[in-house]
Amino acid sequence: MEPEKKVSAQEDAAFPPQQQATQPGIEARMEPRPEAQPQPEPQAGKLAGKVAIITGGDSGIGRAVAILFAQEGAKIALAYLDEQGDALQTAADIREKGGAVCLMAGDVAEQSFCREIIRQTMDTFGRIYILVNNAAVQYPQDKPENISARQLQETFSVNVFGAFYCTIAALPHMKKGAVIINTTSVTAYRGSHHLIDYAATKGALVAFTRSLSANLVKRGIRVNGVAPGPIWTPLIPSSFDAAQVKQFGKDTPMQRAGQPNEVATCYLFLASEDASYITGQVLHPNGGEIING
Repeated sequence: MEPEKKVSAQEDAAFPPQQQATQPGIEARMEPRPEAQPQPEPQAGKLAGKVAIITGGDSGIGRAVAILFAQEGAKIALAYLDEQGDALQTAADIREKGGAVCLMAGDVAEQSFCREIIRQTMDTFGRIYILVNNAAVQYPQDKPENISARQLQETFSVNVFGAFYCTIAALPHMKKGAVIINTTSVTAYRGSHHLIDYAATKGALVAFTRSLSANLVKRGIRVNGVAPGPIWTPLIPSSFDAAQVKQFGKDTPMQRAGQPNEVATCYLFLASEDASYITGQVLHPNGGEIING
């Protein structure tokens, strides 16, 4: 197993020009590889005995969350589209942490697959404690008129409908103390001139998070979100051209993109009892951008 090539947050913030032709992208083709391994610190067992479902868990933020959750004792049900190589690498890293993992390939835009995620998780692990709705796509367009009906439907189907479908299927199996975490985005708060439909889906997830939290609070189920800024994931080279990739993240106050393992700790906090008094909220790992959200 080839080790990941690390890139320090203190090194030159520029990424080598690169581009991928299909979404949501292949992590194994990125240079440098995103940092997914947790920062070295003592394992606290914060998720011991828990079962977590993570959609879009093969790479990027989902991969880093899966590895960190496994390190903290969780069993992982990992759903992904079709990036088998990335998924197998993530599964190997989870097992290296001593965790158990179940892999499922399919499209969360299909309600039948979301139901299958829940069925396989219950068959394999017998319970569900954490649901991370993380799968997403984005397709930049310079003009609103260029957003086709097909693109609009796909972006909403994956980013929003998938979160609804998975949540609806999982809730009958989630008991008091369970947690739902939705991945939204900084674009939900300040918009994006070239990701209009994507930003709209992420705004929908903020409203979904707040509304769902209010509905489920009496059932003892917490619902929160994470709104990352520019993070080095496969979505970036599969969304933008090589010149844009080279400049990615430089417009943040920290003047660099974040790494997935710098975001994963937000999910661990929200999933653990450390956040027992927090619901309906969104955390903002975005490199210092103030969005007042």
